[in-house]
Amino acid sequence: MAADDLSAPNFSRRDFTALTGATTVVAMAGEAKAAEVVETDVLIKTDDGNCDAALFHPAGKGRWPAVLIWPDALGLRPAFRDMARRLAAAGHVVLVPNPFYRSRPAPVFTGPFDFGNADDRAKLAIIRAPLIPEAVTRDSVAFLGFLDAQKVTNKKAKAGVQGYCMGGPMTLQTSAALPARIGAAGSFHGGGLVTDKPDSPHLLVPKIKAQCYFGIASNDDKAQPTAKDSLKAAFAAVNGVAKIEVYSDALHGWCVPGSAIYNQVAAEKAWGELLALYKRALV
Repeated sequence: MAADDLSAPNFSRRDFTALTGATTVVAMAGEAKAAEVVETDVLIKTDDGNCDAALFHPAGKGRWPAVLIWPDALGLRPAFRDMARRLAAAGHVVLVPNPFYRSRPAPVFTGPFDFGNADDRAKLAIIRAPLIPEAVTRDSVAFLGFLDAQKVTNKKAKAGVQGYCMGGPMTLQTSAALPARIGAAGSFHGGGLVTDKPDSPHLLVPKIKAQCYFGIASNDDKAQPTAKDSLKAAFAAVNGVAKIEVYSDALHGWCVPGSAIYNQVAAEKAWGELLALYKRALV
């Protein structure tokens, strides 16, 4: 599965962030009405600095399971706030961090961004460089610690983690770093889940106790057709629980509303799989 900046089609940040599907807006609005959501911008102290992030939870009294969302290569922005708001409306305490906080606050890109442009890819490579596995592990511990410090978090329930594109490997890294805490993990069009390097994310599977779901884009599967088999073998070797699916009609990035290749039908299927996973595992 190729990394975001190598496999994603050419599109601008404006394409990636503007909600273009009216039916998607209606669906999200309907869910928001069903459960009012509280949204707060927060700063989280980590070993490497202060991370800007967005926190969401249902309004009113109660405690709900925690979920960490790792965004894609363009980071924390309105599209991911909308997704977090929708998840919170379904009964979760949701945190979306700016994974690039070591370099700059969100939004990390303020103009058009084209993955097909070498200069834009170079800019992205610079701010992604600090996100080595050890840094993601440190961040995971800090972010889950922050979630667990919230009065609205049900710490008796397992926590969830989900990631998109570059956030896919981070779901595995988080799950491996906190096996006793993470009960469910979802990766959607994840990039670089299986590599030939000694720190390949799929090699972390023996450390993971979470139930996992992997939604693989058709073009990612075409570029790396054996990756899904490596994932399946890794989980089978330790009797792990994982559902792995290739979305034959969806391209890399299909889950993010407003992107040029957003696929509403496939995205809603993936969302349904995610909610079903959380319902089973976050207990």
